[in-house]
Amino acid sequence: MFDFKNKKVLVTGGGVGIGRATVDGFVKGGAQVATIEINPERAAALKAEQLDVLVIEGDVTKGEDVARAAKEVEAKFGGIDILVNNVGDFLNIVKPFEYMSDEDISKLYAYNLHHVFLVTRAFIPLLKKNGPGASITTVSSVEGFRGIPNGSVYAACKAGITGFTQTLALELAQYGIRVNLIAPETTETPQVPVSAIMPPENKKYLPNWIPLARFGKPEDMASGIMFLSSEHASWITGTALHINGGVLAAAGWYKDTGGVWTNLPI
Repeated sequence: MFDFKNKKVLVTGGGVGIGRATVDGFVKGGAQVATIEINPERAAALKAEQLDVLVIEGDVTKGEDVARAAKEVEAKFGGIDILVNNVGDFLNIVKPFEYMSDEDISKLYAYNLHHVFLVTRAFIPLLKKNGPGASITTVSSVEGFRGIPNGSVYAACKAGITGFTQTLALELAQYGIRVNLIAPETTETPQVPVSAIMPPENKKYLPNWIPLARFGKPEDMASGIMFLSSEHASWITGTALHINGGVLAAAGWYKDTGGVWTNLPI
């Protein structure tokens, strides 16, 4: 569907979930791909299964690891055409804001916003090398566009990605570099095995809560990322692509047990 021949791509967190589906998608599209992966086992598995992918073990929340990765990618590819900031995690930190410790806040910030700053800043020079047509796509969340009880810091970081994306799009437009984000709803991944943790008796109600009646798949998100990175999106910058099965459009509306749309409590 997408032709990425002769394109150089970096995906952060490419060993699992959305990141892995994105790596696989770009490889199938003919791109040369590199990824930064923190988990040694996932890095080893990716190296074994995708022999042509440059797998760099490192932590994108650490500036020294990001700088080392940028040097490795530059040595291998010269420059890059596509940057995908994929890493993000709520880290199982779910509590009212007044009970958030300084450590909680720092961890959530590091994993959901600060690394986006670190990686993007380090790789802008490599994007500039490959000139007009390059792009940056960051994986945000539907939670950056609505309230999420007991997830205030996570939501603030995701909302911050929107402001960063829009502003950076203006700054980099003069170089022909586009900057966008995708905002997924809950996606089935090894990190978030949502079907497995959902009580069996609740599964029949899924169509009542998600208009398209299923959770997201990593491939859904990878397709959105590849679209925004492709020539098909050559006049799209500074925007958010919502991939959520209709959840955000529904807002407070849902189907009751009789299949009737309502915004009233039952």
